[in-house]
Amino acid sequence: MILRRGRFHDLVDRQLDLFASETELLSEAAEADAAWSTADADESEELYGDYQLVVDAIGGALHEIRETYAATLDGETADEYRSSFDRAARKRFGRLASFLEDTG
Repeated sequence: MILRRGRFHDLVDRQLDLFASETELLSEAAEADAAWSTADADESEELYGDYQLVVDAIGGALHEIRETYAATLDGETADEYRSSFDRAARKRFGRLASFLEDTG
């Protein structure tokens, strides 16, 4: 069985590799997740808020990468690219890329 990768697969992989290598947000998210997950009940709500701010920043950065490139494409091609980017980002970063689901 031959698996067919979309035409944007390699581009999106490179974009996500670059993002992961150049941002500190991913390690900040891991630290914030650990902090709120192990906190006492009185602290966990505030620490979860801190975690969510980092997740939102990651989502915003991914959204900016996606939309900057999509702006260079025609409408139908841009939609195909966005779909490929969103799928790859969710697969790679899981819930850290949940912001992309809200922006479609």
